[in-house]
Amino acid sequence: MSAAQTGTEINEHRQRLLEGMAHAVAAKGYADTTIADIVREASVSRRTFYEHFATKADCLIALYEASSRNALKVLRDALDPGHEWQTQIERGLEAYLGCMQQSPVLMRTLFIEILGLGGEGLAVRRRVNQDIADFMLGVVNGGEAGRKRKAPLSPGMAMAVVGGINELILEYIEQDRVVQLLDLVGPCSQLLRAVTEAGA
Repeated sequence: MSAAQTGTEINEHRQRLLEGMAHAVAAKGYADTTIADIVREASVSRRTFYEHFATKADCLIALYEASSRNALKVLRDALDPGHEWQTQIERGLEAYLGCMQQSPVLMRTLFIEILGLGGEGLAVRRRVNQDIADFMLGVVNGGEAGRKRKAPLSPGMAMAVVGGINELILEYIEQDRVVQLLDLVGPCSQLLRAVTEAGA
């Protein structure tokens, strides 16, 4: 087996483990999910699990990062530079929240259980929030939208918007209303407009 094939196989096993974790968590919740559940769903051995992750928590963190990258990709892909940035953001929010509402149990795990992992869980959540805030800054301050603004959106205000949207999402998750997340498109858009139009 060549080095390239070995690398491909490693990536495939890791992806299968993340998908196995997602399926197990969706069925049982994080607390009741065992490593045996994960490897069974992934159709790999326990040894393979430990070649990639030291603990179940490490696998959860990796799943959180992968799911967040996927949600951000959905958000990016939904934007059309041919429209005003306000319209782009609204369409992006629809795609972003629509993606989340498809997996209620997984969203509960990713938004709530990640905080139960202590400092490491908080750190990965902050990294993901920073990625989203940076993306927002690029859309609001970039191109034609940026040239029309009196002052650029600041990194602090971008993070404040991300934090506000996260709290709205978290409230819906706590109320078992994940399937209604698209209801938040309006409030989230209003929040973003209120912050950004101040500098327009």
